[in-house]
Amino acid sequence: MYFLHLYLFFTAESDCNTLFFSIMKSFYATAITFLLLCAGIPATGQGIHSSAADPSPLITNAATRSDIQSAPLFKDISSSSPAERWAIAVKSISSRKHYTQDIEEIKEAKNKKKVRSMQNSEESPKSVTTSTPKLGVNFEANWMLLGTPADNTLAVSNGGYVVTANNDGIEYYNESGTFLNSVFWYDFFNDPNLTASIYDPKVIYDSGADRFILIVLHGSTASTSKVIVCFSKSNNPMNGWWSYQLTGNPLNNNCWFDYPNLGITNNEIFVTGNLFSSSSNTFNQAVVFQIQKNPGYTGSTINWQYWKNLDNTTINAFALVPASNGLQGNVGPDMYLVSTRSGGSDKMKLWHITNEMDNSPQMTYNLISTASYSPSGDAFQYGTNDRLDNGDCRIQNAFYTDGIIHFVFHTDIGEGWNGIRYNRLTVSNLNILSSSYGLQGSYDYSYPAVAPFTTSASDKSVMIAFQRSSSTSYPETRVVNCDNNFEWSSSTLVKAGETYVDVLTSTDERWGDYTGISRKHNSQTPSVWLAGSYGANVVSEATYNTWKTWVSEVHGTPATAIDETRVQSKPLVYPNPAYDLINIQFTTEQKEATSIEIIDLQGKRVKLLYQDTPKPGENNLRFNKGVLPAGTYFVIIKTASKVLKNEKLVILN
Repeated sequence: MYFLHLYLFFTAESDCNTLFFSIMKSFYATAITFLLLCAGIPATGQGIHSSAADPSPLITNAATRSDIQSAPLFKDISSSSPAERWAIAVKSISSRKHYTQDIEEIKEAKNKKKVRSMQNSEESPKSVTTSTPKLGVNFEANWMLLGTPADNTLAVSNGGYVVTANNDGIEYYNESGTFLNSVFWYDFFNDPNLTASIYDPKVIYDSGADRFILIVLHGSTASTSKVIVCFSKSNNPMNGWWSYQLTGNPLNNNCWFDYPNLGITNNEIFVTGNLFSSSSNTFNQAVVFQIQKNPGYTGSTINWQYWKNLDNTTINAFALVPASNGLQGNVGPDMYLVSTRSGGSDKMKLWHITNEMDNSPQMTYNLISTASYSPSGDAFQYGTNDRLDNGDCRIQNAFYTDGIIHFVFHTDIGEGWNGIRYNRLTVSNLNILSSSYGLQGSYDYSYPAVAPFTTSASDKSVMIAFQRSSSTSYPETRVVNCDNNFEWSSSTLVKAGETYVDVLTSTDERWGDYTGISRKHNSQTPSVWLAGSYGANVVSEATYNTWKTWVSEVHGTPATAIDETRVQSKPLVYPNPAYDLINIQFTTEQKEATSIEIIDLQGKRVKLLYQDTPKPGENNLRFNKGVLPAGTYFVIIKTASKVLKNEKLVILN
């Protein structure tokens, strides 16, 4: 603790930027890391990393600004009468690779590493000064009937309306969790000219104007690509939307627009995206749309411009994330944006648009050193050999408060396992504090989203929602608190997966690409809402092994409260799928004869693993798969009185 106090002193915001301070900061950061490693602390809550900006100067004229253009009202979307929850599927969204070949090769090497480092352990409950997340109102929301991934997004208003959307459509609730309406995207727009896929929604609540803003993409070719921007007509999104249509091929260079992000200032909104070539499907460049906001709230013509030719020196300008104000109201006139290198690096970029579009803005950036990051291997799922695609390590989510940009992404935390990287970037001195959270060897923590968990601008506490999966659990949604001093709580289970996901014919399933999160701005106590995916079946639609969305309000409890992390008391068979070693964990209440056998799909016993009378309590056994050929089997664990487990087991070569 002595080292920590000194470290926090030297990393405190200060104008003293001397060589002495720089050396001492580096020394104490190294000392803390060493002490944590000596103490055997796992990957969960991995210390604090501090980095300063590169000596390279601010890069000005980092992009080219287009002429100001205008977009008339595209569609008046009237309020809808209450509908049945979803309905019949009408369009199919196909999945595509969302990273380049070099990243795919990195990930394949990581996949081999993580199989050999697999273990079975659960997060340890913590007793620190953090606020353990506690769930308030929570409920099942959007389904995925039309494709994969879900791409969840969510916003909650001061008036208590909850808007949650995914690639299928949009749903409305009140803050008590009462369902109000749901609409597929094709029914939402009801326009015969929108004939391609509609996907990648982003919704945000403008607390300064008390309205919602929604964007959604259309088409994945140069001729069909559109960015559709919608403004709610009132603070009740059920009253309808004003909708505008912008080209997704702004450079007229045979490209289409993908992976949007959305931010707002006092008078403008910012939509970022990546352009991909229609002919080769390769990344062309990133663009930023700068759009007038206030005319959109009245259905008037809006003006907009775009930024192109973003500087790609050292790190490609790829998947920029705007940082909107995290607390009540908006900031402006300028906007900060952040980006990492999707294939990994020890650098990131802070972008800055210096003014509103009618006042000669400029785009600049700083290249900043940070803790190293890289893509990880794909995540396991319980009960299947289909893995979940972790994607790359682009920034997922960001907000700005009190001179600091908070942002999150996932990265390799060791041996190919994914964890959360949470960062605080001080704009004035370009210093980054970052910390990782995860559990190397057991789980993948992926697709995080961050929101402030405070009512004070000086308090840097946040809640981070994320997805988790492993060989012993189905894909689930969880949430964790990181307090003002970078102390992590234990994570709280929001919604456990009910089954594995198997939508695609390949062995790689799409996971993510986003988790929804929103702070309720006018709450008297910190309140955050989230929307996360979990594996489930939609029995009413005969859609199995797909995604559902769970929405939850998150409060905090004193640090002494018991975490809601699940206790694994049921028998476990892991890893599953297995390559060589098979671990079996089971509990018996009394001393009685127990057997463990492997059965093939025809019901024939192919191997008797164990037959004995173990001691009462927890038993842990390990077996070699031996000469069992690759295939699907069942593991039967039974005592004289009952069957403890009937588990499907996949053996891989």
